[in-house]
Amino acid sequence: MNIDYKSEIERLKRELPVTVVGHYYQRDEVFEVADITGDSLELARRCDADNNPWVVFCGVGFMGQSVKILAPEKRVLMPKIACCAMARMMDGSYFDESVAYMNKHGVKSEDILPITYINSDASVKAKVGKMGGLVCTSSNAFKIIEKGLESGKKILFVPDRCLGQNFANSMGLKSCVIGVEGEEYTPAEADVICFNGFCSVHQLFTVDDIEFYREKFPDIKIAVHPECDPAVVKAADFSGSTSQLIKYVNDLDPEQKVAIGTEYNLVNRMRKSNTYVLSSTKPECPTMNETTLEDVYLTLKSIEDEKPINEIFVEEETRKYAKLALDRMLAL
Repeated sequence: MNIDYKSEIERLKRELPVTVVGHYYQRDEVFEVADITGDSLELARRCDADNNPWVVFCGVGFMGQSVKILAPEKRVLMPKIACCAMARMMDGSYFDESVAYMNKHGVKSEDILPITYINSDASVKAKVGKMGGLVCTSSNAFKIIEKGLESGKKILFVPDRCLGQNFANSMGLKSCVIGVEGEEYTPAEADVICFNGFCSVHQLFTVDDIEFYREKFPDIKIAVHPECDPAVVKAADFSGSTSQLIKYVNDLDPEQKVAIGTEYNLVNRMRKSNTYVLSSTKPECPTMNETTLEDVYLTLKSIEDEKPINEIFVEEETRKYAKLALDRMLAL
């Protein structure tokens, strides 16, 4: 029997106390059936404020965890518990090794303030929270790092080296990357010490891509996400978080050409003319694109059948310290 997944999804949403949530990077057909859309932390906060007890979260694993951290009473299901490649690069043990690396290079633990990007596992957020640190997003990292430096401590920034370095560069700070040979500064000399993680999608964008578009369209604007390589961010006209990129592009004259360095699904929905993808290949996040309409339907149906699938759980001790790191950010 053929099932009209979209119609069935709409029926189940009407009949069940559930909110379907979709990240900006989801494929169009999934994005279109979501009740709430946005970036990762924004989605978690809106889920916390929502009245429905069930959440079906279309995104990657750490995002479902963020809802459970902020709203533990919610039942959170994910059509696919897809794993963000960057988040997977660091776990609690790698965090401990990073602290040990800094200790080995002359920085005492009590002189370290850890900051973790929201794109990280709950276990990492908990380690950061336990050590007195904070979470940040790509839109508030400047403010969080600036505030953190007031402590007089070294910033250990995890897991994305590009985000850490880009904000350090924008603030005129010294930075280095853990374990990378030939760095200009040592951990003892640097202000921001970054874990060597990265987003595989945003690594696709290069300075060559920017030069190609500038040669083709001399008046073009280049807008990129700060998860891009520092050389790319330096060569761009604008760098900002997902929501900041959307605002930047929307505020441009419709006739202004712009090439955008971020995930394809988002770029494809921004504007239908004078908008280009800053890459010779399709910068599509493979894990964000795992979720299908069928997956959304089956997840909602599992609630109706009282046999929920792919439920997200966060152990209470982990949740407590991860929330502490998030609360410190939200307080700023």
